[in-house]
Amino acid sequence: MANSTPPLVMIFAASDPTSGAGLQADLMTVASMGCHGLTVVTGLTVQDTAGLEDFMAIDADFVDDQARVILEDMPVASFKIGVLGSVETVAVVAEIVSDYPDIPLVLDPVLSTGRGDPFADDEVLSAMRELLVPQTTIITPNTIELRRLAATAEESEGDVSALEIALCATRLVEWGSEFVLVTGTHENTSDVINRLFAEEGEVRSDTWQRLPGSYHGSGCTLAAAIAALLANGLDMAEAVREAQEYTWQALAAGFRPGMGQHLPDRFFWARELQANNGANA
Repeated sequence: MANSTPPLVMIFAASDPTSGAGLQADLMTVASMGCHGLTVVTGLTVQDTAGLEDFMAIDADFVDDQARVILEDMPVASFKIGVLGSVETVAVVAEIVSDYPDIPLVLDPVLSTGRGDPFADDEVLSAMRELLVPQTTIITPNTIELRRLAATAEESEGDVSALEIALCATRLVEWGSEFVLVTGTHENTSDVINRLFAEEGEVRSDTWQRLPGSYHGSGCTLAAAIAALLANGLDMAEAVREAQEYTWQALAAGFRPGMGQHLPDRFFWARELQANNGANA
């Protein structure tokens, strides 16, 4: 008898040779959570753990072909969108997902690297607002990304406040995103506070111990984990909570293989199991 097929998550993202972020990170995350990832390459990067050196966007028609062929062959349980790289690719991906309105869509608005190297200019941002946000089930910006996506230029100066976070998140909900999870990783607070917004306002807030060091791919991990959990059938509140727990554990078990940022250990549970088995041997 054939084995059952795990839930399938289609990932639109750029390749990251460090596997800290991008397609490789998303694949590890969804696999760790019992799903099978289907990858649509939107760009190629030259980068290390310190930052981005170069980026090449994949032709939008080629992105379209990658996704359409897979979608005609396999049933996808959720979409996860990361770096898209061009207005043309944003438009193509928006058209693809519009044909599957019942499939949950997780949008990770990766606008720059942790060092600040840009992935999206104002035209790409505008296209995301107009074409993708209205189709999104949940968008997962940090406060910097939130301001760029939703705030006016005047509001984007100075420290972010809880009121501004709520106003910006409300804007994204008004523009069509069903949920907005704002992460507090970039805020100057003792703990990381993540806030989930929906049409009725803030629906949950979770506080996590802030870990020392800087991490490459934490946002990718969180968004991919949510996509995997939604694909597994969890409701949004459960998916958001469990994805945060998974991400925090991956960061806490993270390692620093190079001279730059730490990388999350997305298979921390497997190493813990291996260590426990070794101890019991």
